[in-house]
Amino acid sequence: MRLLVTGGLGFIGSNFIRHFLRQHPSARVLNLDKKTYAGNPANLADFKTDRRYAWVRGDIADPRIVDKCMRGAEAVIHFAAESHVDRSIQNASIFLRTNVIGTQVLLDAALKHRVRRFIHVSTDEVYGSVPRGFSREMDPLEPNSPYAASKAASDLLVRSYVVTHRLPAVITRASNNFGPYQYPEKALSLLITNFMDGVPYPLYGDGRNVRDWLYVLDHARAIDLILRKGKIGEIYNVGGSFSCENRELVEKVRRKMGKPRSLVRRVPDRPGHDRRYALDCSKLKKLGWRPQTNFREALADTIEWYRAREDWWRPLKRAAGFKSYYRRQYAKRK
Repeated sequence: MRLLVTGGLGFIGSNFIRHFLRQHPSARVLNLDKKTYAGNPANLADFKTDRRYAWVRGDIADPRIVDKCMRGAEAVIHFAAESHVDRSIQNASIFLRTNVIGTQVLLDAALKHRVRRFIHVSTDEVYGSVPRGFSREMDPLEPNSPYAASKAASDLLVRSYVVTHRLPAVITRASNNFGPYQYPEKALSLLITNFMDGVPYPLYGDGRNVRDWLYVLDHARAIDLILRKGKIGEIYNVGGSFSCENRELVEKVRRKMGKPRSLVRRVPDRPGHDRRYALDCSKLKKLGWRPQTNFREALADTIEWYRAREDWWRPLKRAAGFKSYYRRQYAKRK
């Protein structure tokens, strides 16, 4: 199978490409990635000389480059997105351009080149906060951040192409991912690397916001299965094996790493911070998927990966843009 993967230099995309090429030796993957601050060619350095893999640097909102990359693709896995909530609160425009306009450009090209399957990778944040119970695929969308709103818009755009143009598309909505190669601005990767450096971790509000944690390789397996067996026009929730309050997660990592409580700093809550996410994954489980990774073991493996790969994350945290961004955030929360 010939795949076009968007955003394959990012965290989830690169883990999916690695999984897919190892599981399907005859597959070929073209990775279209703009190489933003969160895209890193080092994520797939082990495939640099593999003839089955190629990276094209380009913007998914550019119709010319998308048209060129779409030629010959049998399926598209669309990961590319601006995804950091804090950044969307500061400036929503790039989120709308990439997540909405970029998706529209890809959909038009997929129609033109008659791809056989289009997998649109989305997020549980489109459902908004869930006080009780679990979000199901046909629940109303109630996004509460500019990031989540841009993803909800792209989900609806994909649905419209299925209904209007009969595009063979499927939407997935996943919970919080964690694992290797995650850019160190996200909650868990920031927590681990801050603790390694003895730098305080900013815990929002009372820390009682609840998140569901999905190991990135379990997510990759889910997308692989949906690519092969998912029903066109359907939405599939992809949840993890462990759910907890943020303060509980921080405490688990702190104890695992043997760090003092003084490295956890309470900061004012961010605007529109959803209290709880929870996914009903029964539809995906009917296809035969279950999370295969024990959370405790996956968390320990993730911590060890960051300990072993300081060469990967330290240059990212030293980058001027990353430092200045977080310096501004901390200043606002003091």
